[in-house]
Amino acid sequence: MARAALAIFLLAASVAVAQPLQPSGGVPPPLELKDLEGNVHRLQDYKGQVVLVNFWATWCGPCRAEMPSIERLRAQMAGRPFAILAVNVGESERVAREYAASLPVRFTILLDRDTTVTRAWGARVLPATFVVAPDGRMRYRHFGELDWSSAAVRAQIESLLVPSDTRAAR
Repeated sequence: MARAALAIFLLAASVAVAQPLQPSGGVPPPLELKDLEGNVHRLQDYKGQVVLVNFWATWCGPCRAEMPSIERLRAQMAGRPFAILAVNVGESERVAREYAASLPVRFTILLDRDTTVTRAWGARVLPATFVVAPDGRMRYRHFGELDWSSAAVRAQIESLLVPSDTRAAR
């Protein structure tokens, strides 16, 4: 009996490692925020791309720890229909700008000063990250720190880049 329980545990653990992003469905809440230069970004403007929406704050240790891996993912996905919208939660433009410059990162930083968008997306724990498919539907979510540049995560994201008719044929 103990061996069977251990086998089930190991199988569950291997599945968890193979699928680090949790499936999620439905239409994501609206997202319309300004970036550090004052330009407005709307999630709907990114239709046709895979979009990683990451909610973070400078005071959040796990958020700071995963930022370099998000930047590595951005570099790995360069030239593909993929975008990152990193939503700073409740902090000033100055604080977000100084932190982003210290890394540095080359993805879009958005400001949710009043946390309205953060609450609408259900990001109660930081970091909270959602992956939106090219069709505009939510596909994955992850709460907590993650190595976004790992092969397993990148494979899940890249699977969304395949046209939906090809995905259905697999």
